Parts: sequence; structure tokens; C-alpha cells
Amino acid sequence: MLFGKKSGIKNKNRERYDRVRKLMWIKCESCDKLVYYKDYKDNHYICPRCGRAFIMNPKQRFDLLFDDRTWEKIALPTMPDDPLNFVDRVPYAERLADARNDTGYNDAVTTADGTIGGIPTTICILNGEFMMGSMGRVAGEAIVASAEHAIKTMRPMIMVACSGGARMQENILSLMQMARTTVAVNKLHAAGIPYIVVLTDPTYGGVTASFAMLGDINIAEAGARIGFAGRRVIEQNIREKLPANFQTADYLYEHGMVDMVVPRGELKSRLEKILAVLMHRPHAPHEINIATPTTDGKKVRGMGENPAYDKVLLARNENRPHFLDYINGIVDDWTYLAGDRLFGEDAAMCGGLGYWNGFPAVILGQEKGRTIETRQLHRFGMPNPEGYRKAQRLMRLAERFKLPVVSLFDTAGAFAGGAAEERGQSQAVASSIQTGLSIKTPYIAVNVGEGGSGGAIAIGTGDRVLMLENAIYSVIAPESCASILWKDNKFKATAAAAMKLTAADMMEMGVIDKIIAEPDGGAHTDWQKTMENLATAVGEQIKLLQKTPVEKLPELRAEKFLKMTRKIDTAPTKKTK
Repeated sequence: MLFGKKSGIKNKNRERYDRVRKLMWIKCESCDKLVYYKDYKDNHYICPRCGRAFIMNPKQRFDLLFDDRTWEKIALPTMPDDPLNFVDRVPYAERLADARNDTGYNDAVTTADGTIGGIPTTICILNGEFMMGSMGRVAGEAIVASAEHAIKTMRPMIMVACSGGARMQENILSLMQMARTTVAVNKLHAAGIPYIVVLTDPTYGGVTASFAMLGDINIAEAGARIGFAGRRVIEQNIREKLPANFQTADYLYEHGMVDMVVPRGELKSRLEKILAVLMHRPHAPHEINIATPTTDGKKVRGMGENPAYDKVLLARNENRPHFLDYINGIVDDWTYLAGDRLFGEDAAMCGGLGYWNGFPAVILGQEKGRTIETRQLHRFGMPNPEGYRKAQRLMRLAERFKLPVVSLFDTAGAFAGGAAEERGQSQAVASSIQTGLSIKTPYIAVNVGEGGSGGAIAIGTGDRVLMLENAIYSVIAPESCASILWKDNKFKATAAAAMKLTAADMMEMGVIDKIIAEPDGGAHTDWQKTMENLATAVGEQIKLLQKTPVEKLPELRAEKFLKMTRKIDTAPTKKTK
């Protein structure tokens, strides 16, 4: 129940009741504090005392999300009520009549057209005030019709879900709406129409187990409770003790099910940025303006042993820009996307949407972290399986919306640990390579630091593979190579030279397509110049690749890697006496 809302307020009295309520102090049923109704409304129907976000009706949602609070409802199909003649304590027909009188809506779904950030958009609302947003035949048919309308008008579709699940009074007819609404989502995907889901409090049951978790991008409203079976059901049925944050928006984020958790007041601005990229809105190239962090100026230990190992140390320099530094310096309107939709969010593999030098793109890569805390958070840039599965998801997202993929790889390798093995590290890396080779969209991969083993090539199978001048690429770290083959780590510089792991070596062997120059002394000495060079080089490749039909790209990419390593001139073997 909402603040101050009494059941049974009929339409003929509602206007007078609302006028009176606007002048009232109301009691928050969450914190039991008195709140002036105008403050509550101005705060987007969130209690200003405790922060609890309460259900908004469709009109309130449309006003919140559409530009200038301007929108037009679309006509949705109707169907005969009560197909099963269902009766519990109260006949279903009577429950429907009461819900219609209380809310002023015919059923749980209302859809309207308007613009968000100037982009024509369809928003479909599953209204939690109408029989707790439960999904029956009428609601399912309305969702299908809304999707078909979005496809016909070529508008992105935003689904705002608030529901207790399938409607029990329609039994199997309600259950079938899970399949029917999923068909509608599949049609949106096939048509290349963006489908964004906003999960609000509460969203449960057959709704989360169908259309509400199938968004191209899933957004959880801050404070929302989201799940399949409710907490009380789980605790009562299997006597399992659940964590305090179970099924909260933050819990779903941590477990990889949603891309982001967004406060209600920020939803519109976040949607504007996402839609602009997905719909390829024109955007002027970004003017890079970034300062180089100061360092202590101490000479790096080990420098000077030989040129190859010097490159290793330059690639690992603590002040060298990392993935999120490049995002901050180069990319406009960045939206971070999280989670693999299976297990978790892996901060070692970052990715999202934004404008790279004016090009709308999906950008991903490993982040190493810079402080003790961030290095631990990002696991020094060594992803778990869920990190690579997130990368695959973002690659497929890019393909669906014809966005180029820009991959900035920089890792010592995939994370080696027992839990990673249990969750299929090898399979995750292999599938990332496979996905990268098969996507029908331009794919530019750049080695910006350490290209370590399978953890690097997992996001390195681009149409064009570039490499910063002082980056390295190898099957194993030279220190490990020395320990295994020379039986002594002190031969690490010798191993580095023997492995031929520098950008110049890669170019000579045909492993990469271009070397991107770094400032004198290395990328860590001048972030501005490094990022200008990187932004320009990648932008040029995007422009060139966009001239090739996307259907041909996987075949050309495959040929590129099949030819690789076939024609390598071996150095003459020195004769020994």
C-alpha cells in the first residue's frame, strides 16, 4: 500500500481525494515518519526521511521519463475477463472491477510513446498498483502488442516492471504469457530494436523469469527487491538462512544479473545516454584534455639489461594509463555495463557503451587498478570466467546494434585459481575467442600494455590488431619462462629477448597490423599524447572497417588469423663445434 492510500477510493471521489491528500502530512509505512505529501511527490515518490522508493503509477512514470512530460498512450488490445470463472474468497471478476475502480486503469499494462533525449521511444509500464502488477492474458497480450508497435515504428522499447508474478486466477493461461512475452522480446532482438528493462520494487516470479530479465540492458532501480521466489517462501520451504541484502538491487548487481543500479531521479539521464549510443545519434569527436600523474622519478629496477626486457618493464610501469584512464580521457557519454547474467560481476573485465572519438561503440578491456584497494578490486587485471562471459555478452550486444567493438587488452593472463577452474575458465576464454572471431561488426583490438597468454587473446581477435609501441605480447611472462627453461629467474631478460615479445617483433611476424607511437620515455610520461595517438589510430580503423559489409567481416577475420604464423622466416641456427 502507498502512503495514505486507502483501498476502495472510487473514480468519482478520486479527484477530490487527491486534492485533499496533496495538503496532508502522510505517514511513511516504511519508517513510520510523517512526511509532507508535496515533499514526497517532489522527491519522485521516495520518502525523504528513509529513502524508500514506492510504487509509481504509469502516469507518474511517463512524466518522469519522457521529455517535457509529454506523451501519448497507445491503444492496447482487450480480452474477455475471467476465462476460468475463478472464485476464491472473492470472485475474480469482482477483484478486477475493484482494481479498475481503485486505479483508473483497465489492466496491469499501460504503454505510451514520447521522446527521451529527443529519441522517439515506447515505454511499457507493468503497473504494481493493479493487482500487484500480476501478469494475466490481458497484460501478456498488451506486452506483445507494445513490442510489435515498437518494431513497426522503429522505436526503442523500455519496459518498466513492477510485479508479484503470474496471475493465479488465470492459472495456466497466465503461465503461457511467460512464453508469449519472450517471443515478443525475441522479435525485438531480431529486428535490432533496443529493449531496455527497468526493474523496480518489487519484481518477482514469472515476470522476472521471462521478459523482465531479457533486456539488452537491465537496469535495477535503487532500493528494488527482485527475484524469482520471494525471501519468505525460500526461508519457509527449505529453512535456508538468507543474507540481509538478499534479492536487493545491489545483490543482483554483485551476482551479474543487472548492468547497473540507478536512483530513480537519475533514470532519465542514464537512459538518454544509453539510447543515444544504441541509436547512433551523431556526436562530435571528443577533445582530449588529461593530465599526466606525477611520479617519484625513481629509476625502475632492472632497466638497461637489454632492450626487450626494458619493454617489459615499460609495459608494466605503475604510472602507465589503464583501461579506465583511457575511458576517462577519450570516451564521451560512457555507460558502464556490468555482469555476465550467469554468476557475477567481474571488475577485472570492464566494458560499456560510449563515443570513441565521435563513433558510438562498445568498449571493453581489462583494468589493473592503481591503488592497493583498486588493484584488489580489479584483481590486477586478471579476469575470472564471468569477466570473459561479460565480454562475450558485450560483443553480441555490439553486433545486434551494429556498433564497433574496441578492445583494450592489458593483462598478465586469465586469473588462475580454484574457483575460476570450477566455473570454467578455459571454456570462458575459448568462447571469447570464438565470439570475437564470429561477430558481424567491426572489431578493433589494441594491446595497450601486457598481452599475457590466453587471457589477452580472448579479447584480441579483432579485424585489426594494434599495439602500443612499448607493449608486450607473449604466451607466458619472461620471468616464468626463465624459471621453467633456464631453471633460474635471473635469466628473465635473456628469456625476454629470446621470446621476441615486443611490438616490433609482433609487426615483423605479422601478428599485429600497426604500432601506435608512444611519447619519448613511454606512455606513462605523457598521457595526453598517448591518448591522442590511440584515439586517432582506432578511429581511423573504425572508419575503414565500416566500408566493409558486416556480413563479410567474420570471413575476412578468419582468413587473417588462418594466414598468421604460416610464413615466418626462421633465423639461421648457429653451428656449434
